[in-house]
Amino acid sequence: MKKDRATRRDILKTAMAASAAIFPLPGFPLPALAQAAKARVVVIGGGFGGAACARALKRADGKLVVTLVEPNRVYTACPMSNAAIAGLRDLTLQEFGYGRIAVDGVEMAYAAAEAIDAAARAVTLSGGQRLEYDRLVLAPGIDFRWEALPGYSREAAAVMPHAWTGGDQIALLTRQIAAMDDGGVVVISVPVTPSRCPPAPYERASLIAHMLKVRKPRSKVIVLDAKDAFTMQRQFQGAWKQLYPGILEYVSLSDGGLVTAVEAATRTVTTDFDKYTPAVANIIPQQKAGRIAEIAGVADRTGWCPVDPVTFESRLQPNIHVIGDAAIAGAMPRSASAASSQAKICAAAVATLLAGNTPPAPTLTSTCFSLIAPDYAISQAGRYQPVGDLYTEVEGSAAISPADAPQGLRAREARDTDAWFTATTAEVFG
Repeated sequence: MKKDRATRRDILKTAMAASAAIFPLPGFPLPALAQAAKARVVVIGGGFGGAACARALKRADGKLVVTLVEPNRVYTACPMSNAAIAGLRDLTLQEFGYGRIAVDGVEMAYAAAEAIDAAARAVTLSGGQRLEYDRLVLAPGIDFRWEALPGYSREAAAVMPHAWTGGDQIALLTRQIAAMDDGGVVVISVPVTPSRCPPAPYERASLIAHMLKVRKPRSKVIVLDAKDAFTMQRQFQGAWKQLYPGILEYVSLSDGGLVTAVEAATRTVTTDFDKYTPAVANIIPQQKAGRIAEIAGVADRTGWCPVDPVTFESRLQPNIHVIGDAAIAGAMPRSASAASSQAKICAAAVATLLAGNTPPAPTLTSTCFSLIAPDYAISQAGRYQPVGDLYTEVEGSAAISPADAPQGLRAREARDTDAWFTATTAEVFG
C-alpha cells in the first residue's frame, strides 16, 4: 500500500507540473515555424481549453495571428464552484478575465460565433464581423439536451437550477440553499454519462451535506442517480457513511433514482417509483457538445465530436480542431485538467501543421480532485496516449485515492485541490 501511495503521489505531481507550464511538453518539441508567419488561428470558447490553447499558440510563435472568440468578459470556473455553492468560498473567487491573455498578444473578440463556413474558412460573429482562419479551434464546452427530461427547460432552470454552467446558475443554487429553512430537503438529479466532470455531482452532494450538517442539521440532501455505478464510488460512499449518516441519501438507478419528469411550478421531481417536492431541486440535464459544434458540422449523431487524437482535428471537417468537453477522447475524462492538457497538445499540433510538418503522437495527463469536506478530498489521475482513433489510459498510470486512506492523506489531498486550482487558473488566465 505504501508503494501504491508513493506512485500515486508521483503521478499527481506530474499532472500538476504539466498544468503549470505551457511549453515545453515532454516528447513534443517546439516546431520550426518559419513557414507559419502570419497564419491566422481562431479559437472559439474562453474556458480552460480555449483560453489555454490561445495562449499556447501565441507562445509557440509570436507571429501567429491568434483570435479568441468569447461573448463573456468574465469566465466563471466550474472547478471549486461546488465549494462556493456550499458557502465555503466566495463565488467571486471563481471569476476570471482575459486581460493577461490579451497582454500575451492574443486578439480578443467579445462576441458569439454564429456561423462557420468550413469551405471558406471563415467565422461570422454576432456583430456581423467575419474572421478568416487557416486553422480553427473549437472549445465549445457542453450544451444540454433539454428535450431529454419532460418538464425541464431553460425556463424551468430559473426555478430548478442546473448550476452546471454559468455564474448566474451557480449563484442561484447558492442562494436557494442558503435561504432554505432548517429541515428542508435538497434533491440533486444526476444524468447518464457522457457528461462534464462525472464526479462533480457527488462532490456537490458531499459539500452541501457538509453545509447542512453545520448550519441546518435537520435538513438532508438526496441524490437521484440515473446510473448504478460512478467514478470513485467506493471512496465517495465510504466518506458519506463516515461523515454524513442520516444527512446524505443516495438512490441508484436500480433503487428508483432515474428522474423521469419534473414540474417547475410545484417543484416536483418524479422518478419511476416516487415523487419528491424538495425545497431545492438541482436538476443536472443530459449533455452534448456546445451548440457551435453542431453549427460547424463537427458533431456526430451522438452529439459529441470525433477527433484525430494526435492533432484533435475533426474527423468530419478539415482544418477545424475540437478540444475539451466536446471532443470524443476515449478514456480521457471530461474535466478542466483534461481540457487544458488537450489545449497544449492541440496548440503544438496546429503550429506544427502550419509549418508543414507532422505532429508526433503525444501523451496527455489528467487529474481530478473531489472535495468531500473542507479538509477531506479524493482524487484520480492518469496518463493517456493515442491508440487507434481514441485515447487509452497508459498501463499502470492510473492513480486513485485509496478507499481506506487515513485522514492525513485526505487532508493533504484537500490542500492539493486548492493548489491545483490556483496553479491552473494562474496558468490559463493569470
